[in-house]
Amino acid sequence: MAKPQDKLAESLAVLKKLQDEGTVAIHTKNMTRTHRERLLRNGFIKEVMKGWYIPAHPEEPAGESTAWYASFWGFCADYLKSRFGNQWCLSPEQSLSIHSENWNVPGQLLVRTPKGGNKPINLLHETSIMDVRLNLPDKSDIERKENLQIMTLPAALISCAPGYYSNNAVEARAALSMISDASEILHKLLEGGHSTIAGRLAGAFRNIGKNAIADNIIETMKAAGYSITENDPFEEKPAIIFSERELSPYVNRIRMNWAEMRGVVLENFPQPPELRRNTDEYLKQVDDIYVTDAYHSLSIEGYRVSEALIERVRSGNWAPETNQKDKEYADALVARGYWQAFQAVKKSLAKILDGDSSGAVAGNDHAIWYRELFAPSVSAGLISASDLAGYRNQPVYIRKSMNVPPRYEAVRDLMPAFFTLLKDEKEPAVRAVLGHFFFVYIHPYVDGNGRMGRFLMNVILAGGGFPWTVIPLETRNDYMAALEEASVRRNIEPFSRFLAELVQKGIKQ
Repeated sequence: MAKPQDKLAESLAVLKKLQDEGTVAIHTKNMTRTHRERLLRNGFIKEVMKGWYIPAHPEEPAGESTAWYASFWGFCADYLKSRFGNQWCLSPEQSLSIHSENWNVPGQLLVRTPKGGNKPINLLHETSIMDVRLNLPDKSDIERKENLQIMTLPAALISCAPGYYSNNAVEARAALSMISDASEILHKLLEGGHSTIAGRLAGAFRNIGKNAIADNIIETMKAAGYSITENDPFEEKPAIIFSERELSPYVNRIRMNWAEMRGVVLENFPQPPELRRNTDEYLKQVDDIYVTDAYHSLSIEGYRVSEALIERVRSGNWAPETNQKDKEYADALVARGYWQAFQAVKKSLAKILDGDSSGAVAGNDHAIWYRELFAPSVSAGLISASDLAGYRNQPVYIRKSMNVPPRYEAVRDLMPAFFTLLKDEKEPAVRAVLGHFFFVYIHPYVDGNGRMGRFLMNVILAGGGFPWTVIPLETRNDYMAALEEASVRRNIEPFSRFLAELVQKGIKQ
């Protein structure tokens, strides 16, 4: 008679086979009822709706959203293919968001299909699919991206609602910036006789400084006998200058968001103290706050560290006499890494306090901080040294967040652009708030991004004359909610207010 663990292993083998085949949306037809119920009972799959499941982690608490947000796009692609075959595509607006590399999970995914039911299909965590009964565009106007059927960039720009430009200005401008020549879009405008849309697109291209494309659209449509009036669909001019050459949409989006958010930060952040401490005095203050900083920063990340452990780590008596698999051993490694990284950060601080640019120093030194953060884990053989070389080379998902960090291929473009923004920014408050936010938004590493973001924030605060600022563990929920609001809705105000209040308290002390 098979043991319970053997039966579970058989069911897990069935699940692994499906995952190896790339299946995310698991339908009842994909496995027997016995396997399905066994996997569900043991927490290895989660029900999305009747008859449909996704892989899950047994240790994930009930009501946790992480597995769902990580599976959302794959599930939708599998489900829509199963239900509609190839007779579907995402709406032009959602297609443009994906072309602009905004993979955040939408509250409702709009889908076009001749077989649509015109009613929402409720999924997990207040998300849904709305399949609208509409004819599909020509096959040549549909492409596949990550198994999703989306409208091509020119087709989506022509088909999107006029309000998309003002309601989603960042995505719209990022998408427009990907068009390098008018010919990419002109033939579709001429085929459909889209004179009104041509006037709107000409105005949109001129808005982002692509005057040659705008002129070409106007002149070609007029030469074909169409009456055309140019109309800018955006409500205002962009705050950045777009490059003539095509840039990554990720880079253009971060540049636009930075320009959009900086004014909000300045409205909310206090002025730096008039009395600036000298280098030795400031570093002494940082030393004094180390235990408090380490405790709160590591506890925010879910590590169980006591002040006693942190003191042991600081004194060098940090390795407990336990098995390497024990939680205490892992926490001690993390605490030791934080101590080593903190020493590297202090060296960077000294350069900044002596007059070097905080943005330039952070750009040059952050890789050192990161290596020190995980050096004890390398020494213990838990990770390899090659894991600390450069930025991540795999996708990551943030626990409980609807924000999907940029794809790892984009990180190589984003990080140089990020540090350029940091160096070019004149206001230290903006550098500190947006530096922290965009660092964790990009999520350049597989692990340690929160700790690195807080280190980065503090070296920039120091450069602006502000005190080293600890984010307390008891404010974790507010901290994470403010980051989520900025990441998903581009609303930086809660995060800037949150940090401003903490910094203000430090100034008064």
